[in-house]
Amino acid sequence: MIKVSKFGGSSVADAGQFKKVRDIVRADPDRLYVVVSASGKRFADDNKITDLLLLVNAHIAYHVDCSSLLKDIEDRFVAIAEELGVKYPVSEKFEEFASVIKSLSPEYIVSRGEWFTARLMAEYLGLPFLDAADVIVFHHDGSVDMERTQIRLRDAAVRLGRFVLPGFYGATVDGTIKLFKRGGGDITGAIVARCLDATVYENWTDVSGFLSADPRIVDNPRTIHRITFDEMRELSYMGASVLQEEAIFPVREVGIPIQIKNTNQPEKRGTIIRETAEDNEREHLITGIAGRKNFMAVHIQKAHMSNKVGFLRRALTIFERYGISIEHVPTGVDSFGVVVNGADVKDTIYSIVNDLQQELKPDVINVVDQLALISVVGRNMNRRAGTSGRIFGALGEAGVNIRMITQSSQEISIIMGVNNSDFDHAINVIYQTFVEGEMVDMPSEGITQ
Repeated sequence: MIKVSKFGGSSVADAGQFKKVRDIVRADPDRLYVVVSASGKRFADDNKITDLLLLVNAHIAYHVDCSSLLKDIEDRFVAIAEELGVKYPVSEKFEEFASVIKSLSPEYIVSRGEWFTARLMAEYLGLPFLDAADVIVFHHDGSVDMERTQIRLRDAAVRLGRFVLPGFYGATVDGTIKLFKRGGGDITGAIVARCLDATVYENWTDVSGFLSADPRIVDNPRTIHRITFDEMRELSYMGASVLQEEAIFPVREVGIPIQIKNTNQPEKRGTIIRETAEDNEREHLITGIAGRKNFMAVHIQKAHMSNKVGFLRRALTIFERYGISIEHVPTGVDSFGVVVNGADVKDTIYSIVNDLQQELKPDVINVVDQLALISVVGRNMNRRAGTSGRIFGALGEAGVNIRMITQSSQEISIIMGVNNSDFDHAINVIYQTFVEGEMVDMPSEGITQ
């Protein structure tokens, strides 16, 4: 078995967290390849190293002295090295970096958070350090050259046996440092897992997997022990995510499961993410509930609209003209709605409505703001008749007015629009009715620490 283990910023925030990582890696000889993020927050009001380096870039751009910021970053790394007894001359190397910082690209500067963290982690674990710039190859358009990356990673694996790799960055063939988007360390880990034919990709963070609801809304929500990639995508879209969304694609394409684990509680089962889940009658009807507030819906009504070829396309073209991303388009025979993020149209909604009136000549246009969307996700919902009716009935009995309903083409999610003011109440009603009442112990997944 081959495991690629990626540790997020909270898992490498200080020397104490480094020790937990060491214990986890040593506990399983199959954990051959370790990917680390830059050191994250040590406490609530602390700063992530990456955020400090972004601030350094801003200081340089505006010709503001950044020496105190650089000293703070250096002190963080020195403190880790000293407490762990790491011999790498981190202070000397960091000062070399700081002395030429104005000549370096912004992406190179930000990448040093991962670079220094991984150097310290490699020595502490007694494993070789492998620079991501030497193996993660970017095209100049920012996409990953997977073919070259695989060749370089496999060569490194043969040459080194095991290694520690910094996440979040790579380089073009000419050596120019390129960054992934924020959270890109997760993508790095997924690429390593794919290229080295891993059995499982472990993503270690500060939570014990996906939760079935937001713990800020629902008290002590159930952990989702098993979830499909499609279900995870549906929930992540609504903000319920412990994993960078783009990280699923490299491993999903080759059938490698992802396991979310908690560095602070490694004994917990966590969440396993697969392409499909085995049939099991004891599985929950609803896998998870997630949502977001502050959407806006533009409802358009036109008699005999269904007979007018291109009517919907013309409406959507107007939104495209203003660069607005469409979230959902619930439809009826003579009407449809266009749901968008309220923040995206705050400066253009009146212009959009005017264009719709001028170009489409609708009978009615109605704008609804302060709309919250709630997604109820479950791979088993389409197997049980009456699920939608039960959900709507429970909300109706609780006094929640449903403003919009739509369903995914895969039939694994039902999305409802409610007033912002009903958002928390609606999620609690659904959770208490369909999740809390069906709590059962799930069978072991078979991939554990």
